Amino acid sequence: WFGTGSMNNARNDHTASVLRNGQVLVTGGSNYSLYLNSTELYDPSTGTWTMTGNMNYSRAVHTASVLSDGKVLVTGGYDGSSYLNSAELYDPSTGFWTTTGSMNHGRFLHTASILTNAYVLVVGGWDGSSFLNSAESYDPSTGTWTTTGNLNGARRERKASVLTNGKVLITGGWDGGSYLSSAELYDPSTGLWTTTGGMNSARNVHTTSVLTNGDVLATGGFSYFPLSTSELY
Repeated sequence: WFGTGSMNNARNDHTASVLRNGQVLVTGGSNYSLYLNSTELYDPSTGTWTMTGNMNYSRAVHTASVLSDGKVLVTGGYDGSSYLNSAELYDPSTGFWTTTGSMNHGRFLHTASILTNAYVLVVGGWDGSSFLNSAESYDPSTGTWTTTGNLNGARRERKASVLTNGKVLITGGWDGGSYLSSAELYDPSTGLWTTTGGMNSARNVHTTSVLTNGDVLATGGFSYFPLSTSELY
């Protein structure tokens, strides 16, 4: 590892997205005293950061998804007082943010996955009082959200992976009482979730990666103590 340019603002619980032009867009987050609406761009060719347009809402622990048209969809999160249902779009060609349709449910610690039909599937999370099993999908062509099938179990801080067959695999997480080893599959053609084989270890705040052979690698996480184990689906 070697150092490169520092961001203009210290932040954690932010997002980072690789744009079509190779630059990296960082959005929002918190610096422990403020929740941020600022965003900035990293240029790999110069190793420098440049401020770009501010989001309409401060948010941390949100999601960011690069859409098929190159725009970036940001959803939900927490602004220091409210769990957000708002969503907005960043246009790299202008550097500006515009609001788009709001989700049906405020949530943070959720996941967002881009499906093969270009829709964005948002799943689970926390709304400040309840762990969520709800899911909804965003249609970029209309800017609207539609509820879809509920998970079989509420969970947050789980991981979502889009498989080579187009289904979405949800693994692990926390339901407010237990760390989970269970896994579920979402079928975009039916809008329904089915349970699938559970992991060997319950894990929360872990990582999952879809490998070139289609397998999914789950690594680390937390289950009453930090984990070094990994497993394949």
